[in-house]
Amino acid sequence: MSHLLRKPTSTTGKVHDITAQGAGWSYVGFGLYRLAAGQTAAELTGDREVILVLVEGKAHITGAGQDFGEMGDRMSVFEKTPPHCVYLPGDTSWCAVATTACTLAVCTAPAKGTYPARRLGPEGISMLPRGSGANTRFVNNIAMESRDVAGSLLVTEVFTPQGNWSSYPSHRHDEDDFPRMTYLEETYYHRLNPAQGFGIQRVYTEDGSLDETMTVKNHDVTLVPKGHHPCGAPYGYEMYYLNVMAGPLRKWRFANDPDHDWIYKRDNPTA
Repeated sequence: MSHLLRKPTSTTGKVHDITAQGAGWSYVGFGLYRLAAGQTAAELTGDREVILVLVEGKAHITGAGQDFGEMGDRMSVFEKTPPHCVYLPGDTSWCAVATTACTLAVCTAPAKGTYPARRLGPEGISMLPRGSGANTRFVNNIAMESRDVAGSLLVTEVFTPQGNWSSYPSHRHDEDDFPRMTYLEETYYHRLNPAQGFGIQRVYTEDGSLDETMTVKNHDVTLVPKGHHPCGAPYGYEMYYLNVMAGPLRKWRFANDPDHDWIYKRDNPTA
């Protein structure tokens, strides 16, 4: 199995615990809880900022001395409604008590600045189309750079219809050379509908030093330390993924694979 593919360790409790150290990089961390009603998840943030994303289900969330109340309203991620999310700064703590079965993502990166704890959604999140033809997908931007809500984290959700490609044309963001490109590590948390489905994710560099093609299934996580990283959903199966990105600069600047950039130029002739 590819070292970039992480399988859930269980079906309940904390099923993913990906640290920057464990991933072999410097910025992104990702955790995932699958809780039954009444179960609790609680953590200290330490020197990292956190965005909690209620992928599905409901939970009562407290953090940084605030009570955010019961959050969440989509019982299946494939309802495609905006997610309920909370930002928490470093040197604090949080607690989530599931009030229904729920899936809670914990997105982390080094804490920078003095951003206050706050709700990040569903208010302020609208689903937007991206791409065209069989490259069409739909995006919920939770905390991209247009929202000045975090010091490091960039977080977004993407829904890819059956038979379509996403994160495509192939692109990379693995050089710290702003404004041409920013260095951003990235994780993908995948879901499939129906749940027994699968998707494909490739991670590769132009020189071929890294070239991994992975079959992803429900609740799998993939790591993108560098290189291009397209993914596809086969006919009959819809794909969701939650992206977490972070690096030295909280901006998303990328370059397409020169071999496939003609697709972007064809579809965006005035860009």
